[in-house]
Amino acid sequence: MSDAEKPAKPAPLTRSEFTVFREIPTRWMDVDIYGHVNNVQYLSFFDTAVNGWYVEEGLLDPAGSEEIFLVVETGCQYFAELIFPEVVTAGIRIEKIGSSSVIYTIALFKEGQQAAAAQGRFVHVLVDRENRRPKPIGEEMRAALGQLLDR
Repeated sequence: MSDAEKPAKPAPLTRSEFTVFREIPTRWMDVDIYGHVNNVQYLSFFDTAVNGWYVEEGLLDPAGSEEIFLVVETGCQYFAELIFPEVVTAGIRIEKIGSSSVIYTIALFKEGQQAAAAQGRFVHVLVDRENRRPKPIGEEMRAALGQLLDR
C-alpha cells in the first residue's frame, strides 16, 4: 500500500469536545517493561469510564441488574504515552444510540494536557443478563444516555 492509499491518522480529540469526564488513577501493575502503561490497559480504562458512569447514573447495578451491557466492538488510536503514577481523565461521549446498542467515543487525557493521549470507539449492546440476548433500550435509559450524545 502506498502512502497515498493509507488512511489519514485522526487528530487527537481535545477536552473541549467532551462534557462528561471520569478520573482513573494508573496503577503500578498497568506499566509494562518499557516503562509506560501497556496498550491493553487503555481498553480497560474505556470500560472503567463507561461502566463507572452507568453506575453513577443509576443505569447499572453490576451485581444485580437484569439487563447488562456487553462490549461487541472496541478500538484505540494512541498518540502519547500514559505513565504511573498519573491520574488519567477519560472524556466520554456517545456517537449513536441504536435500538439496543450504544456507540461511544472515549478519549484519555494525561494530567494537564488538552489533547488526547489516546482515543477510541467502544460499542455496547444491552442484553438480558441470563440469556445474553439483545434487549431494546428503554425510554428512561435512552433519556439518560442522550445526555452524552455528540451534537
